[in-house]
Amino acid sequence: MAEQKKSGSATRSVREVMTPNPKTVTATDTVVQAARIMRDQNAGVVPVVEGKKVVGLVTDRDIVVRAIADGKDANKTHVKDVMSKDIRTVKEETLVSQALDLMSKSDIRRLPVVNQNDELVGIISIGDLAAKTNQDDKIGKAVENISQAAPNN
Repeated sequence: MAEQKKSGSATRSVREVMTPNPKTVTATDTVVQAARIMRDQNAGVVPVVEGKKVVGLVTDRDIVVRAIADGKDANKTHVKDVMSKDIRTVKEETLVSQALDLMSKSDIRRLPVVNQNDELVGIISIGDLAAKTNQDDKIGKAVENISQAAPNN
């Protein structure tokens, strides 16, 4: 398997390092449906959409803390009851360094990526940035900031 080349990110766009076309759920889907996508896609987050517009994110932590820990039935609990609604997005042409700065300042590990019409086209994570860029110092600082942040539950 060929090693992915890390290159300068001063001029690289998020589009070049994002995971394109992530699986999604709607607000009325169940927590079980979101969890199955996470399992099948080996992902810790699933974007929540209305049409093609991002309205939230549901994370594995959201499911555990806001559903399972409260004894809710995951087959009957809707994503809208556990999802994070206060989300930030980046445009696909955003520079990698700008996305990383936003992640660090906002204490977030993942950002939905949208096009000019604010339609979901991908998702970028700290892991994507670590694997595909040479921003090790900035990534380390971002992870440190995120790790020190209060949980979002």
